[in-house]
Amino acid sequence: MRRALPTVPAGVRAAAALPIAAALVFAGLTTGHAAAGTGPAPGSVPPDEDPFYAAPADIGSYAPGAVVASRPITPKAGPSADSVEAWQISYRTNDSHDRPELAVTTLLVPKKAWTGPGARPAVSAQAAEDSTGTQCAPSYGLASGSGYAATAGIYTTSLLDRGWAVAVPDFEGPKSVFMGGVQAGHAVLDGIRAVKNFAPGGIGAASPWALNGYSGGAQATGWAAQLQPSYAPEVTLAGAAMGGTPADPAAVARSIDGGLFSGFEAAASVSLNAEYPEAGIDGLLNPAGREAMNKARGACLPDLLTGFAFKKLSDYTTVKDPLSVPSVAKALKENTLGAAAPATPVYTYHAVTDEIVPVGQAHTMVRAWCAKGATVRSDWDLLGEHSLEYLVRLGSSLDFLADRFAGKAPKNSC
Repeated sequence: MRRALPTVPAGVRAAAALPIAAALVFAGLTTGHAAAGTGPAPGSVPPDEDPFYAAPADIGSYAPGAVVASRPITPKAGPSADSVEAWQISYRTNDSHDRPELAVTTLLVPKKAWTGPGARPAVSAQAAEDSTGTQCAPSYGLASGSGYAATAGIYTTSLLDRGWAVAVPDFEGPKSVFMGGVQAGHAVLDGIRAVKNFAPGGIGAASPWALNGYSGGAQATGWAAQLQPSYAPEVTLAGAAMGGTPADPAAVARSIDGGLFSGFEAAASVSLNAEYPEAGIDGLLNPAGREAMNKARGACLPDLLTGFAFKKLSDYTTVKDPLSVPSVAKALKENTLGAAAPATPVYTYHAVTDEIVPVGQAHTMVRAWCAKGATVRSDWDLLGEHSLEYLVRLGSSLDFLADRFAGKAPKNSC
């Protein structure tokens, strides 16, 4: 339903919005802590230089979600080390073409005992990475507190305050694939499997699970919810909360092309070129396009936004409308949400005036899910902007997940 924007206290709004707005606008394996003086702290080395992130030669022999390695970390972003126990867990997952690859999730478990009914609930929280370099990955940001990647901590605190365990997967995978929905969904679901297989965390078969994500993290959340019945039927989900969802990458690209936020297009172009070479993106580039692809590769979001603002896709290609090229359109369609219904109840929210992710394509996703029998509660806020919407609906999304953990019947907007 359409609703007017709820009131957020000014002090809360200013304090909470700053990290997100700033991020959007400004440009050897171990099983224990390193002893003092013996080397860098676990997780403090960029992933490309850290053997922990390297897949073993026999990664294909592992089952999806099987743990490859783990190590405790001391968080430098998000929750304090005094309040949580934290681990990085590497595991086998599958890319968009079902080829095996290694992914990493960060498990955060409150040190305070769970006093609610049943086992401690757990939430897979998909942080909006929106980047093309592994140094931007949530696991590195949480462990090192380094640069843009440290913003992943924004997505954990409110969940941990509820006493829930939180898993933050690097759902863009080892190739840092932005807007690769199928690959992201696999990584999220296999991350849940990995945590269930990780005894030290204490999050076993009895713990209920839910999903939460906003913006780029909402795309991964939506894909995990949509793929769960077919890809991971044994992973039962209590619910999924998602907002500002880029459900249709082609529609989003057409909306932001040539505008302030066209850096997202650069990130998606590099990512889909790496994940879908059959799309033939390389063959569409002119000399400026080849230079731009090199510039956009291996970058975090602030550099992408400042480096590609007000650029059009057609500036870089030999065709007028690269999104309409059949091979490109096919890859984009394969990463558009709505083809199957999630089995878990979904809460989705979106600002009607969202300046980055147009609301129309989110409406299309919800209509498609509803037509296929999904249970979806929707809030469409008449006023608002992209970053603020996350904060405005934070309480609503947390309450939705709490109600699902409590076994309450969900409302359905379909």
